[in-house]
Amino acid sequence: MSLLVVLLPSAVVLIIAYRVYGRLLEHLFKLDPDAPTPAVTLRDDVDYAPIPPSLLMGQHFSAIAAAGPIVGPILAGVAFGWLPALIWILCGSILIGGVHDFASLVASVRHKARSIAEVVREHMSSRSYILFLAFVWIALIYIIVAFTDITASSFLGRQTLENGETVSGGGIATSSLLYLVLPILMGLCLQFLKMPLWLVTVIFVPLVGVAIWVGQFIPFDLGQMLGVSDIASQKIWGVFLLLYCLVAAMVPMWLLLQPRGHLGGCFLYVALAGAAIGLVASDTLLGGDMSIQYPAFMGWQTQKAGPLVPMLFITIACGACSGFHSLIASGTTSKQLRKETDAKAIGYGTMLLEAFVAVVSLSCVMVLAKDSPLSSQPPNFVYALGMGRFLEILGVPASIGVSFALMAFTTFVYDTLDVCTRLGRYIVQELTGLSGTAGAWLGTAMTAGVPLLFLLRTELDAAGKPIPVWKTFWSLFGASNQLLAALTLLGITVWLWRTRRQTWVWLVTGLPTVFMFVMSTWALLSMTVPRFRTENGFTFPADPVPWAGVVLLSLAAVMLVEAIGAIVKPNRPQNPLASKQIATS
Repeated sequence: MSLLVVLLPSAVVLIIAYRVYGRLLEHLFKLDPDAPTPAVTLRDDVDYAPIPPSLLMGQHFSAIAAAGPIVGPILAGVAFGWLPALIWILCGSILIGGVHDFASLVASVRHKARSIAEVVREHMSSRSYILFLAFVWIALIYIIVAFTDITASSFLGRQTLENGETVSGGGIATSSLLYLVLPILMGLCLQFLKMPLWLVTVIFVPLVGVAIWVGQFIPFDLGQMLGVSDIASQKIWGVFLLLYCLVAAMVPMWLLLQPRGHLGGCFLYVALAGAAIGLVASDTLLGGDMSIQYPAFMGWQTQKAGPLVPMLFITIACGACSGFHSLIASGTTSKQLRKETDAKAIGYGTMLLEAFVAVVSLSCVMVLAKDSPLSSQPPNFVYALGMGRFLEILGVPASIGVSFALMAFTTFVYDTLDVCTRLGRYIVQELTGLSGTAGAWLGTAMTAGVPLLFLLRTELDAAGKPIPVWKTFWSLFGASNQLLAALTLLGITVWLWRTRRQTWVWLVTGLPTVFMFVMSTWALLSMTVPRFRTENGFTFPADPVPWAGVVLLSLAAVMLVEAIGAIVKPNRPQNPLASKQIATS
């Protein structure tokens, strides 16, 4: 069976969902194009700055996409088969993830671009607010740890392709370093030279391609330069990436976050378009073999990942539903939204676009044979080799195609890392009450510093081999991330019910809340409880991971009790702005 039999219907389903369900959400939430947004009323051109939807969409898309819709679908596809993964990606993004992202953005805009935690405080309690912030900060730490380590792995060694060509990890590192310079130059051109967006796009997007090409000729191989092993080199790169986060989270958004987000978004569009055109050309014009070889279903219980339910729903987060997206929507995007009506495209539309990224990533597994050695490779390399194969059909040399895919992967993660660090800074400042430069540096240092403790640890498997840090944290990251989505939907449901009192609230956000809460707590319990047991009975593990799981479960349980109390108690006077903007007709 051809890949197109899966890809084309998937694209059609997502387009129809955007037009039909997206329009329904727009109607239910009563988006008003004339309502002043916080980006306009609170404009300071540092955190609050209204920007064109085209620029904001690319920034938001690249920030939420990151490595999630690549790593998760590939891990789940290899473990459970491509069909369960595909069903969850499509159904999850349309009915849960898209609603989650859209509602988070609208809720934040309706509350002066404050975080979802602030919405929780206004409609639940101050205790819920503190619990939610603590939960979010812990989840951000996991995200930073997992994505930093898997990105650092892209900068190591050499990958030999089927045609004998090699791709240097040091070359990817060089391209990535060059890429970090380009958005700064782009931001300066936009800010001081007042160059139009289309012109800087035409100039700088091709320069990203040049950086990819040049990188392989001047590889920045830390291991070779310092005479250290790949393991040590990966840890050094992890430290460098966290230092980057420390600086990037402090600079004005116009200098790095906004231009880099736009470049990252364009990069994503090019990657998607290139893969899609390559697949269509191969299947319909060039007679290439892009048939599905990997099994559609691997069973309800797998050796690699455990039971399909609930592990599928926490393995694939970004691409179907991700609590992290609410942090982006209510943390940075809501402060830049020019009009409420832009929320449909930026909140709901980008989630569906990310779902298609996940489908394309899953395709890289679908073309593999069941016993292919590539299925045991790290997911970033599975993605890169698959994308390289798709792009090669268009005449792109395999080494350049793989470099492009690895660079795209790294680009997505850069966006996520510094946004996570910036959001962590906001949370620490909110919890401590410290404002100004001192509070900003403290919040940023804590958020970038704590992951360092995990990245520098080395955990060994039963055979005495080091376990990649990202692999240790991915399941826990997935479970905590999905539990964050459940808590976000819970807060939004409370807000909507206390301001609307209409049945559709339980169907649109209530049912997704229940589903995500059950699946994420089930998965978190299954990963945490066994770590406290040995053959001799109960034990206190030295590993901090299961203890973090206990903390997350406890916070979620208390939040649930608080939410139920807020739902059943009588309405209190609402924030005038929120009441006015969400008043029933």
